[in-house]
Amino acid sequence: MKEKGRKQNGSAAVLILILIYLLIPLAACIVYSLFADWTGIIPRGFTLEAYRSISMSEAFWQALLETVLLCAAPIAVTILVVLLAIYAVVVYFPGLEKYAQIICMIPYTIQGVILSVSILSLYVGSKSFLSNRLLMLVGAYCVIILPYIYQGIRNSCRAIDMTTLLEAAEMLGSSRLYAFFRVVVPNLMHGIIVSSLLAVGIIFGDYVLVRNLSGSTVTNIQIYLYQAMKSDSMKSSAVFVMIMLVTFLIAALVMAGQSRERKK
Repeated sequence: MKEKGRKQNGSAAVLILILIYLLIPLAACIVYSLFADWTGIIPRGFTLEAYRSISMSEAFWQALLETVLLCAAPIAVTILVVLLAIYAVVVYFPGLEKYAQIICMIPYTIQGVILSVSILSLYVGSKSFLSNRLLMLVGAYCVIILPYIYQGIRNSCRAIDMTTLLEAAEMLGSSRLYAFFRVVVPNLMHGIIVSSLLAVGIIFGDYVLVRNLSGSTVTNIQIYLYQAMKSDSMKSSAVFVMIMLVTFLIAALVMAGQSRERKK
């Protein structure tokens, strides 16, 4: 028992050290955004001017809103496509699962610059609806987040017996597609939510794709942060802190909603 307790204490200590190490940059940004001068060991001149300026900036809220909207569309489309692909593989083509996984993992190797240049070269001169800059950006985000969405949902699929659930629903008179979305998908919600939150973090942190593909059409939060960095370092630190708070708030709201649904 003592040996087990020592191992648990050691694991807790390691986790605490890792957490502290990961939070040091965020803590430094918070301190830098709250003080006017930090050229010495101790910062001086406590002020909330940077946060006041951001809260009154219409450009900041517009950039934040555009970023949230840019997160919603690609994530919804990618989740739907992945769920349909998993349904087809599990129900009709179980032997193709490894090939589907390979295809979904390919975007891991594609850099943002390469993807954006390739999309522009292929569609920018087209006269079809695919030449729309916003549509190209949403499609690029779907490609970038595909591996994370697929892996999260597929890991949840391995935790349940999908075949048995579908067969049981069919015995009760349900079609396979209806049973998949009404019986199987609710059991995959944890994986869907976790992978979606990871995708939100990726899209919130994107600068290359939105800069290359949208031009001046879309100004997301990273472009706003870049513009702030060129004018005021304290303001840029405050913008970074606000971005972290928004992502934490989104994650907290989603997790709280999931917890409430579980209790029901």
